[in-house]
Amino acid sequence: MYLKGTVKKDRKTKNLVDRLENGDIALISHKDLDEVAALSLVEKKVKCVINVCETISGRYPNQGPSVLLEANIPIYECKDNLFDKIDEGEIVEIAENAIILRGEKIAECQLLDKNRIEELLDIGYANIEKELEDFIENTLEYAKKEKGLVTGKIKVPKTKTRIEGKHVLVVVRGRDYKMDLEAIRSYIDEVKPILIGVDGGGDALLDFGYTPHILVGDMDSVSDKCLKLADEIIVHAYPDGKAPGLKRVENLGIEAKIFPAPGTSEDIALLLAYTNRADLIVAVGTHSNMIDFLEKGRKGMSSTFLVRLKVGSILVDAKGVNKLYHSTFKLKYVIGITIAALIPILVVTFMHPIMRELLILLKIRIRMMLGL
Repeated sequence: MYLKGTVKKDRKTKNLVDRLENGDIALISHKDLDEVAALSLVEKKVKCVINVCETISGRYPNQGPSVLLEANIPIYECKDNLFDKIDEGEIVEIAENAIILRGEKIAECQLLDKNRIEELLDIGYANIEKELEDFIENTLEYAKKEKGLVTGKIKVPKTKTRIEGKHVLVVVRGRDYKMDLEAIRSYIDEVKPILIGVDGGGDALLDFGYTPHILVGDMDSVSDKCLKLADEIIVHAYPDGKAPGLKRVENLGIEAKIFPAPGTSEDIALLLAYTNRADLIVAVGTHSNMIDFLEKGRKGMSSTFLVRLKVGSILVDAKGVNKLYHSTFKLKYVIGITIAALIPILVVTFMHPIMRELLILLKIRIRMMLGL
């Protein structure tokens, strides 16, 4: 296989995606490439991906490589530190197992084909039982430390946006978030819920033509545009009050509140809506299973477990709703609607005096023709 293209590089895939263009070669350092990151690379239509880390370590069956494989995007692994050898914007060639820059071979690489990916995934599935055991132990251990999330010991900010008695839509840029947002678009347009974007979830709302009322998160994966458009910003801080993301917001001249709390930003977004007396919370793209959390680099889901225990009575998770019902155009529905619309028209028409006289004359004419 021979490939040639412009290299864009970043050790954080989520930061790289914003700079990628159609046909670029993505140089990443992403161990156990997750599904969401892979989908973002597919959306950018990259020519190929070069990873300087193990794309599948075998610790668990991460789904990112399968996503790229299905999209016919080749994945190469390179053990050399290419980040020091290639500048962003340079054009490289990949011929067989060689990476060539300015006519010279600078590194060896290995193509992860279908057979190799399946082999590594099998190792991951074989290890899943041990990972599950460790995951459960970590979840229970940290649940004891983070119980303040749901026992009232953590102060939840009062939002400037009025939430009480309203529906709230919390959007996280997780698996299938685009399809799920598309599936509930009519709900958003009709009910007009309060829109909370969690980091990149704010940009997801913008992509669908909606402006988030509230933006929650550590602000490391949301655009400046979204930060400027959101009505209210709440920065997720560490329990000790340190909030690295606050500086970025302040540098844009934007005011923000901080929410010191353990757990994930999506957890505190749900808690924020609940504590501010939302009538119903609809969640899109949130992480809810072990694979989701392992792909986020978390070894447990204690905060999610605790928060969902608290807000579960008013929480509706829209994950996978796009697969629940697929609307299709059916001719019989159109015919039925047309007939239903014609019935009152015909009734009114036949009740008109002139029409009734014409019908009587027509009846007489027919009887004369038939000799009756």
